Amino acid sequence: MDVQHYNQPQRRKADFIKPPNLIKAKVGDGGLSDAILDRAQKLLEENTGDFVPLAEIYLARMKDGIKKSRDAVDGEDTEYLISGILYPCAQLKANGGMFHYPLVTRIAERFVQFMEVIECIDPEVIEIAEAFHTTITAVVHGKVKGDGGQYGNEIVEALNAACMRYFEKHEEQIERKKQDQ
Repeated sequence: MDVQHYNQPQRRKADFIKPPNLIKAKVGDGGLSDAILDRAQKLLEENTGDFVPLAEIYLARMKDGIKKSRDAVDGEDTEYLISGILYPCAQLKANGGMFHYPLVTRIAERFVQFMEVIECIDPEVIEIAEAFHTTITAVVHGKVKGDGGQYGNEIVEALNAACMRYFEKHEEQIERKKQDQ
């Protein structure tokens, strides 16, 4: 899958840590049968769990991360502040589809991609983060399941446009830093 990061170099990416599988070591190798995989797929497709309580937890954490970033003092660890916003949104991205909220997944994915390439948190980044947070909150509370149709596409495009405007505005700074490296 081709991942678009707003035409910017990616500065951070999730590391996948694969812990040792002690149970597998005891029982040996082998895959899952097609029947088990079909049953698992059916369970996911027929999932009727309520996404709203889980989403609200991650939205609250995302809002806390935004507030910490807004209130940050000079010298505070930028990566720590970014992860405070990025991690809860990544969880929304991961869980949206499972609960039949692919629009949440799509919006959150674009925000994760934005956060993966920003260099610092400035007032404009905070504003963009708040826009993504507000949008995801509206989709969740409005119980907009599915892709949102044309309205969903327009929302995603508007958020994409805000991110692109940010990078266009800061293009000179970004180019200078590229040359310094």
